[in-house]
Amino acid sequence: MESGERKTCIVCGEQQAEGMTIVTEFICTSCESEMVRTNAEDEKYPFFVRQLRQLWVKFHA
Repeated sequence: MESGERKTCIVCGEQQAEGMTIVTEFICTSCESEMVRTNAEDEKYPFFVRQLRQLWVKFHA
């Protein structure tokens, strides 16, 4: 991403400059790190699944 450009993360909803774009949606570095460390048994796991489902919906729209 271009330096200084800020996008809204689909996970946390915050404006961030660092992260990645998948399909058309942005995930900040902080959320990416938290997601990859989260076990399926963690109470936050279903939240991440719901947020990432947006990628699938946008891709198949």
